[in-house]
This record gives sequence, structure tokens and C-alpha cells, in this order.
Amino acid sequence: MQLGQEIVVLVHLVGFAALLGGILVQTRVAEPEVSATMLAGGWTSLLSGVVLVVLALVAGQDVAWGPVGVKTGVTLVLVLLLARNRRFLSVPRGLWLLMGLLTLANAALSVLWR
Repeated sequence: MQLGQEIVVLVHLVGFAALLGGILVQTRVAEPEVSATMLAGGWTSLLSGVVLVVLALVAGQDVAWGPVGVKTGVTLVLVLLLARNRRFLSVPRGLWLLMGLLTLANAALSVLWR
């Protein structure tokens, strides 16, 4: 069970890296867009996070529902923003910044709020 959780944590981190990397790549682009990598990273983070909670429940571990609920909400909002704006050729710089801040806030919630 421990190895399974560690593999899912790795997948979760790869999803975050894809999302953050896609955002950072576009810092110098005049018209940023939501790339397929960003969307895939968002979905990967969301789904692997849910799997991590399910694995913790199955293993009988305590789950801190407050941080899990907030992190899931932030990730869900982020994925919805990504999915909704994927079809456009570019997104406003403010929306791009919001998606970047939500991504960083999500990472901060994971690391700092226990």
C-alpha cells in the first residue's frame, strides 16, 4: 500500500510540474494560452489527489478534511478555468496570472497546511 501511495504522490507531483511548467513557459509570450500540457497537468493533479485521499481512507489513515477540501476546491476551480479557456487562442494576462497564482497557492496549501 505504501508503494502505491508513493507512486500516486509522484504522479501528483508530475501533474503539478506540467501545470506550473506550462504557465512559466509563457511568461514572455505576448498572448499566453492554455496548452494541452497545462490542462493534462491540472486533471492529473486533481485525479491523483482524489486517489491519494481514497488510498489514505482505505489504509485507515487520518485525513485532514479541511486542507483536503480547500485544496480540492482550488484545484477544481483551476481545472475548470483551464478547460473553459483551452478553446481560445489566447487568454488575458490577468487570467493567466490568476491561474499561476492558483497553482502556487495549491502547492503552498499542500506543503504548509497540515
